[in-house]
Amino acid sequence: MSYLHLVPEPVWLGNDGDTYLPEAFAREGFIHCTIGDGEVVAAANRFYTGDPRPFLVLTLDPAKLTSPVRIEDPRSVFPHIFGPLNVDAVTATRRLERDASGTFLGIAAAEVPTP
Repeated sequence: MSYLHLVPEPVWLGNDGDTYLPEAFAREGFIHCTIGDGEVVAAANRFYTGDPRPFLVLTLDPAKLTSPVRIEDPRSVFPHIFGPLNVDAVTATRRLERDASGTFLGIAAAEVPTP
């Protein structure tokens, strides 16, 4: 089982370190993740349709994460990472496809090369 994390493409591609923190980390204190493609698309449509930036979905290997993880929801589909994401835990990077209105449609099959 992998965890999935949404990130605006310019934010991810602008990260040049061994760890990553999302834009909201200082405010929220953790990194949001999901389990399952449907959950990540639903979350994108719930929170980011008004954000015109392209988004990526990072696939994470939970066994490689170095920060603590807690799954706090009753359905167990929303892991939270309480600390930086070590980038060597990222096993795939794919685009989240959307239509002209901003609605997210699904995760592209092809991986995006990252620096």
